[in-house]
Amino acid sequence: MSIYDFHLGPAPLLISIPHAGTQVPEVFSQRFTAAARALPDTDWYVDQLYDFATRLGASVIKANYSRYVVDLNRSPDSSPLYATSPTSPVCASRTFAGEAIYADDEVLHESEIQQRVEEYWEPYHDRIATELERIGEEHPLALLWDAHSIASEIPALFPGQLPEFNLGTRDDSACPARVVQALAEEVRASGKYSVAVNGRFKGGYITMQYGRPSHSVYAVQLELAERTYMNESPRGEWDPALAAPAMQCIERLLTRYLGFATLRN
Repeated sequence: MSIYDFHLGPAPLLISIPHAGTQVPEVFSQRFTAAARALPDTDWYVDQLYDFATRLGASVIKANYSRYVVDLNRSPDSSPLYATSPTSPVCASRTFAGEAIYADDEVLHESEIQQRVEEYWEPYHDRIATELERIGEEHPLALLWDAHSIASEIPALFPGQLPEFNLGTRDDSACPARVVQALAEEVRASGKYSVAVNGRFKGGYITMQYGRPSHSVYAVQLELAERTYMNESPRGEWDPALAAPAMQCIERLLTRYLGFATLRN
């Protein structure tokens, strides 16, 4: 199994899908708890949500391994993503619900974490960096879109129900405010979905690391509430009737985003 799948497109847009992977090497999964083997924190079906992306000419990189192997949207040294966050581990030991990932609450040795970073994390990020550099050489502006989804309600992470569309630009450090506000207006214009900008989800490591407006690279993270495209309970299945309008809205967002690609900051 390759670390990631990649599609090369002609447009100045790279879509990153770091958390839809479900592969876990047996050497890891045999140490998992029953809760962890279900991979509950996967960004389910996000690659399906972006099936249309090739029509827009976008390049797409999609991770094949689970975030329980290594989290591609975290710093390789597990530095906190936010000042209020005590830790953001690149190799998690707990699910979002607080359940142990490893039997007997095993603590991973630093050497194993480093090996996973080298084997799974670095190739994905090397490809992102390479593609953004290529796009920058061919176009006035390189656009990165980091695609995620999450359960609508996770009490351990946030109170109540999450807005349906959550756009993050690291408080505008990864992308100019005018761009993300235009995207938010596109969501509101649909009349169907709620939207938050730099709310609970401001963008993770990928958005923070690669968004450099002063160097003509914009980065936006979309954290999509799962209720927009799937039945969250009891079985967590893809729902075509729900997914179709969500995909149409995302396609309009990316089309609007591409409209900024001819402008330099």
